Amino acid sequence: MAQNWRRRVKLICELRPWNINEPLRHSAAKPQLKPQNQMNHRDTKSTEKARKQRLTTDYGRSTDGYKKRSRNDPDGNMNRPTTDYLSQCRRIIDVVAGQSSGIQKAAGWFAKTILAGRMVHLFGSGHSRILVEEMWPRYGSFPGFNPIVELSLTFHNLVVGANGQRQAMFLENVSGLAPRILRNFNIKKADSALVISSSGCSIVPIEMAEQFQKMGVRVVAIHSRAHAEATSSKRKDGKKLEDFADMVLDTGAPVGDAMVRVPGLDTPVAPGSTLGGVMLINCIKAELAAKLASAGKPPSVLSSSAIVGKKRSRDLFEAAYDEHAERLAKLFTR
Repeated sequence: MAQNWRRRVKLICELRPWNINEPLRHSAAKPQLKPQNQMNHRDTKSTEKARKQRLTTDYGRSTDGYKKRSRNDPDGNMNRPTTDYLSQCRRIIDVVAGQSSGIQKAAGWFAKTILAGRMVHLFGSGHSRILVEEMWPRYGSFPGFNPIVELSLTFHNLVVGANGQRQAMFLENVSGLAPRILRNFNIKKADSALVISSSGCSIVPIEMAEQFQKMGVRVVAIHSRAHAEATSSKRKDGKKLEDFADMVLDTGAPVGDAMVRVPGLDTPVAPGSTLGGVMLINCIKAELAAKLASAGKPPSVLSSSAIVGKKRSRDLFEAAYDEHAERLAKLFTR
């Protein structure tokens, strides 16, 4: 029965298409539509007004300059925070790209250290620890680096309570801690160092760079130039990280780090220093790998089995860890 009904409907539609200007049978109460050429000016205006109302959302225009968003305006109010953040990210990419000569120089210094059988010392407190771990050890990285990560300065994921954020922020401004950390290592002039601090104004990173220079070690610093210039050093003499660095690289992050303002909130959100820092780290890493390879000493890169197969991946990991241990042993021999 259902199939017969469908055939009849299909046959009717093929033989007699429905006229849009003709009212449906048994629906006399429904108004007949006017042809387009018979619509008066008033009808046209009301129809256009209704169309615009359908297109726009209920966000409206706010006092902070957010525009109305429509189906034809995908970058309006709804996507504004994302658009703003990505715009800032593109600016940071340009800042990093403008420092290619500094990146090359840093890679050259680090290559000289690694080819000499020594290590590049990495240090960062607080969230700067992220950049230390970005350099080594992780996929796409290789030995030759000594990551100095003090848990008392970086293990603050509990936020409050024991090992909380308050203690970590206090300790990174305790003078004298840096020399005690470096006392553990037999550092030589052939070594080099990378010290990271977004503000460049915390005492421990500054003193780490100061101690390295006293030992005759070249220091590369990564900070946010804009934030460092707008912030006072925690040191009594006012000196900052840049004052103890042989070269300084800029993450491109703005003052205060956070990059996006949103309606109803008087403080910005979404920081950018990690983004800029990670790009600097990996640019240095890539240039360094090229220099080591061209010197006939290609590094043992931690590589995924998805790329090189399970056996090669396992062999590369073991070789990299063994090399790291051999290099590290020299730092404990006096």
